[in-house]
Amino acid sequence: MRLRHIEVFHAVYSSGSVTRAAKILNVSQPSVSKVLAHAEQQLGYPLFDRVRGKLVPTPEADQLFSHVTTVNESVDRLRHVADNLRAAEHGKIRIAATPAFGIDLLPAAIASWREQHSDISFTVETLHHDELCNALLESRLDVGLVFNPPAVPGLAAETLGQGSFCVLTPPGLEFGSKKALSIGDLKGIPFISLDKRGPLGRLLSIHMESSGIKLNTVAWAETYQVAKALVSHGAGVTITDEVTARSSGHENIGVWPLKPALQFRIAALRFDKAPLSLVCRGFVNHVQECIHEFLHPPISRQV
Repeated sequence: MRLRHIEVFHAVYSSGSVTRAAKILNVSQPSVSKVLAHAEQQLGYPLFDRVRGKLVPTPEADQLFSHVTTVNESVDRLRHVADNLRAAEHGKIRIAATPAFGIDLLPAAIASWREQHSDISFTVETLHHDELCNALLESRLDVGLVFNPPAVPGLAAETLGQGSFCVLTPPGLEFGSKKALSIGDLKGIPFISLDKRGPLGRLLSIHMESSGIKLNTVAWAETYQVAKALVSHGAGVTITDEVTARSSGHENIGVWPLKPALQFRIAALRFDKAPLSLVCRGFVNHVQECIHEFLHPPISRQV
């Protein structure tokens, strides 16, 4: 089957009629019928039976469809990549980060970079991990900033730094002379749990489950910044990443190192078949320096 045959067959099978397929493809109905007939002639067997004016897929069509869907998705992705490559502008850095980086670290890095490179412009997005990976694979981004990335086919990861998890506590909650808190220290205290879908959430979830201690969960938050806000307003305690803990906002909370220490990587992701431009390479190196400076001060009981 030729690519046009695949496109028309997918549209007809998915929509259930030549008329609807023509609208999807933005072509005439006779054109769809002609391509479909040519595909059947080339294959040597029918793809649809005409039953009382309706198209009914043959068993052969049913078997072909799953394979055709994969090819069609690949073609769609290729179109996205081609469009995004055309749209990429010289002197522009397209970057996305998971939400925690968008509070302070990434904005500060962009601002300080532009002090020396005022001719460079940016497009900036905050995306959850899976969305960010898809955007990179479609060449909609040049680089992504993420926590603890798993291996993703088609993407290359470069470690820029390492952070630790922290315990955040509301105003007035004291733990005597302790300088760090364990999961056991939080038993019985209202606890704000974090989303387990991202790499960081999964890492923390495994660590907490291995402790064998059941906490008194009173709320679940999708982002660490929301969990931090809940702590600030006295809703309970939480365990969060060090970047969120050090970012501005809600300075009335207590910040304690988690013991035993649980660490994570901070990495830059890129499409593995497209090396970073010199401009992007320079900016990623700058972000690495900013990460080091941002996380360098030791964690104390207060941010």
